[in-house]
Amino acid sequence: MVARPPLRVHLEPMRAADVDAVQRIERMSFSTPWPAYAYRQEIETNRLARYIVARAGGEVVGFAGMWMMVDQAHVTTFAVDPAWRRQGIGARMVLGLLHMGRTLGARQATLEVRLSNLPARKLYERFGFRPVGVRPRYYSDNGEDALIMTTDDIDGPEMRARIARLETEFEAREIRTPGESPA
Repeated sequence: MVARPPLRVHLEPMRAADVDAVQRIERMSFSTPWPAYAYRQEIETNRLARYIVARAGGEVVGFAGMWMMVDQAHVTTFAVDPAWRRQGIGARMVLGLLHMGRTLGARQATLEVRLSNLPARKLYERFGFRPVGVRPRYYSDNGEDALIMTTDDIDGPEMRARIARLETEFEAREIRTPGESPA
């Protein structure tokens, strides 16, 4: 058997044509998924919103969104197709959001994450997000609290160095089709 070359992951702005694929990932990832019309409204009419998709081999394998609120990039949603997780796709999307935020003039990035979502919390911590508070009973499906996480100045020297180091690490990482073993 001949091993295929590793796939490249590309980040692109989310388009209306991506919403069906985003909805598929949304339903697999969240107990209370956003409806399709919410994504369409976000990308077509919300001037504060910026959404991206991650593509591997032309397939949408992840998505993320943020709102630019004055000088803060607020992450609104984030998911990777479960079959594609643990390959660095989420990390690439975090990098994409941080770059986009910095380009748009954000000084910080912030987000809410379920207290129980340890894999996501660890990912965000790698990128310099730290806990700054709790939103009690934030999630409507089960009343779970949300941990508020934020970064230091994303244009500051420490964050720039962290982002550069992580970019190098994740650019070198191979992405494989689910079920495919490394060469």
